[in-house]
Amino acid sequence: MTSRPAVFLDRDGVINQAEIRDGAPRPPRDLEDFVLLPGVVEAVHLLRRAGFAIVIVTNQPDVARGDQRRSVVEAMNELVRQALEPDRIDVCYHDEADGCDCRKPAPGMLLAAAKDLALDLSASFMVGDRWRDIDAGRQAGCRTIFVDRGYAERQPAAPDAVVADLPEAVAWITTNVTQNQEARSA
Repeated sequence: MTSRPAVFLDRDGVINQAEIRDGAPRPPRDLEDFVLLPGVVEAVHLLRRAGFAIVIVTNQPDVARGDQRRSVVEAMNELVRQALEPDRIDVCYHDEADGCDCRKPAPGMLLAAAKDLALDLSASFMVGDRWRDIDAGRQAGCRTIFVDRGYAERQPAAPDAVVADLPEAVAWITTNVTQNQEARSA
């Protein structure tokens, strides 16, 4: 099977609006609060047309903490599935103390998707709005794009690009890939 590139997307704060509490993003509490961000549907369609697999990778520790029901998270993911038609949605329901290999910043979700979907991680990108996303992408061997929402928390170290939103990230990806292809064929 031939491997293909992917764009891994964090969910809350990249695809949908996050709730900001104490300067940090949190997932919506209810299905009624789940709102896709402007330009996300079009941006994902551009990535798909450019040949990328689309994989959503999201930490949802509120389930382990008892602050959210798994069924609500799954209903939100179903809205994402209907709107974006990703190749895959992976969710880590663990909390930090669980010590799993899937909770970002660990690269487990990215590595599992790469194995199952025959993805080329070295040609792939991780787009996220928190340092955990960037660290997971880097550990998996992807290029990383940080969506800077101005949160009052730890910032990622040395992402490949810093952007304001997913449409800007997609513009960076498509420009970067085109430039790399032109350089190889020159």
